[in-house]
Amino acid sequence: MMRNLLPLAVLFFMTLMSCETTNPFDRGPVYDAAGNLEIDRKKIAGYLDTAKIDSLYRIHDPSGVVVIVQKEGVGSRPTSNTVVYTDYTGKLMELGTVFDTSIESVARANNIWVEGRVYKPFSFLLGAGGVINGWDLGFRRLRPASKAVLIIPSPEGYRSQNNNDKIPPNSVLVFQVDFLGID
Repeated sequence: MMRNLLPLAVLFFMTLMSCETTNPFDRGPVYDAAGNLEIDRKKIAGYLDTAKIDSLYRIHDPSGVVVIVQKEGVGSRPTSNTVVYTDYTGKLMELGTVFDTSIESVARANNIWVEGRVYKPFSFLLGAGGVINGWDLGFRRLRPASKAVLIIPSPEGYRSQNNNDKIPPNSVLVFQVDFLGID
C-alpha cells in the first residue's frame, strides 16, 4: 500500500511546486519572433521605399533578411565552417545612427571610437554562432569581394536583448559590408 502511495505523493509534490510563484525556471515572457518579424517586415518595406541604396539586385530571404548587392563578387559562396573576412559598418535602420564598425575612420566620424580597440577586418566562422543569425544568412548569399547592405530584422539580430546601450531592443539593423574573402 505504501509503495502505491509514493508515486502519488511525488506527483502531488511536483504539482504544488509548479504553482510556486518563485519558480526558478520562469524566465518571463517568451520572445515573439513571428510577431516581431511581421512588424519589422513593414518597417523594412517602408525603409526600402524611401532609402536611396544603389544595387545590382536584392535578395529577400524568407527569414526577413534583405541582402542588397551593390558590387558582385567572384567565386563560391561560403558554407558552414568557412572563415569569412569583412569590413562593416552597422547602424540602426530607424534612427540611422552608427553603433559599430571595423573601420577606424568611420568610428571616429560617428563618435564611437574606442581607445585601445584595434580596427581591422572582422573574421568569423560561418554557422558557428559567433555572430548574429542575420549575418550567417546574409553572407551565405554573397560571393567574396562583394559589397552589400544587409538589412536584418530583430528576430535575426539582437531580438529584445537590452545589453548594448547603442542598440535598443527589437531594432532593425543595417550593415554596409565589404566581403573581403574566405578561408
